[in-house]
Amino acid sequence: MTVRDETEQVELDKSNQRVQRMFGQIAARYDRMNHLLSLNVDHYWRWRTVRKVAPQGTAPILDICSGTGDLAFAYCRKSDAATEIVAADFTREMLQIGEQKKSRRESYERIRFVEADAQHLPFDDDTFQIVSVAFGLRNIADTDKGLQEMMRVCQPGGRVAVLEFSQPTWQPFKGFYGFYMKCILPRIGQILAGNDEQAYNYLPDSVGKFPCGQELADRMQANGLVEVCYYSLTGGIATLYVASKPESESSSLLNE
Repeated sequence: MTVRDETEQVELDKSNQRVQRMFGQIAARYDRMNHLLSLNVDHYWRWRTVRKVAPQGTAPILDICSGTGDLAFAYCRKSDAATEIVAADFTREMLQIGEQKKSRRESYERIRFVEADAQHLPFDDDTFQIVSVAFGLRNIADTDKGLQEMMRVCQPGGRVAVLEFSQPTWQPFKGFYGFYMKCILPRIGQILAGNDEQAYNYLPDSVGKFPCGQELADRMQANGLVEVCYYSLTGGIATLYVASKPESESSSLLNE
């Protein structure tokens, strides 16, 4: 194995231990950094998500890789007062920040934070009307397993929402965005977050290697989801993928 191969493996290491440690280290600064580095556009992306994949009725909603719970809070504000919102993440430090945010508003009391691995969700089959993930799917060690778990716990006919970073395709924006992600964002993030795991070097690496657009849509369909479509946001910086769980197992395309 060459030195370059070894370096690329380290950069793209998505093991549970690395990701958990990395996000635990930046948990206290995570929200501030996200809003600063996205110029607050991340608020809009979540706003679009909860409207494009809006709650219907009072069945529970699950947000995985929830971090400090921003998308879970957005769903709480959009859903019926009787709807339980579950925010699951395997980084305890992130969940602790989420609990602090939850305590600031009485209406957030119906959000339940759960420490859980997205590859082994501790929920029954066919439970949630919506299963969402925002900027976390690419951090799951086994993407296919994560998608399969999302579909498993979703109700038949329910919806899956994946909000994820992507790569712009049109110039000159593509060039500027690439420069920002590779050169500017890691330096600002390292200065302000100051963590040993270099989370803001990991970000552009993970985005660059993760499938986006039709490629990810095809991946979702291959894992059993149907009616998969996607929407480019803010010039392609982010993409919202929307899919449904088949009404019956016989219509699933999941490869066994």
